[in-house]
Amino acid sequence: MYGYGYPYGFYFDPTYVLLIIGMILALAASGKMKSTFARYQQVRSHSGLTGAQTAQRILNAAGIYDVTVVPIAGSLTDHYDPRTKKLALSQDVYGRTSVAAVCVAAHECGHAIQHNVNYAPLNIRSAIVPVANIGSSLSWPIFLLGLILSIPALTTAGIVLFSLAVLFQLVTLPVEFNASSRALKMLESTGILSHEENAGAKKVLTAAALTYVAALASSILQLLRLIILSGGRRRDD
Repeated sequence: MYGYGYPYGFYFDPTYVLLIIGMILALAASGKMKSTFARYQQVRSHSGLTGAQTAQRILNAAGIYDVTVVPIAGSLTDHYDPRTKKLALSQDVYGRTSVAAVCVAAHECGHAIQHNVNYAPLNIRSAIVPVANIGSSLSWPIFLLGLILSIPALTTAGIVLFSLAVLFQLVTLPVEFNASSRALKMLESTGILSHEENAGAKKVLTAAALTYVAALASSILQLLRLIILSGGRRRDD
């Protein structure tokens, strides 16, 4: 048995510390993103363009005319789907004229531009989506089954599957940072945001990027926890 013994058979697993650190990082990044978005959601852009109008102007400026901008329910559910070439903007972005709405719309346009120019990291991320989904859904059940039955091959398989999910998040980082970089350049070159508004735009996009950094850090810590637990069980055996 791994962990430290307590009376009446209770044990403390020290690897929970890694899990707690990961949760704190994710919550902190999410909180920062939401507070920054809420702050600049109250600031109207000088151009007066809505998120949808912003997206359309940037796409046209980039020479992209086959992407459809559509509304989608929810908050911060914005995304670009390369399969259908649809750029979906949430209710807080699609019809809003705030700096935050403009930034989010521009960021999603960044993904559409990546797709249009065959940006390699985006293609790699799209290619590993199926295996990453399998890895994230099956890794823990297989790993726990391996621990319970004391079958090292299963615990190793669980670790490998979880590594695929971590790989997906690792590839996601350059994709997201590049999309934000493209967004800032397009917002400036098209005159959608003034020079004074660029500082706010950078804060919104940086806060969004931090959520992906935190997610990767959290996943790496979970992967480390799996490795430690697997090694501890093998020593006990």
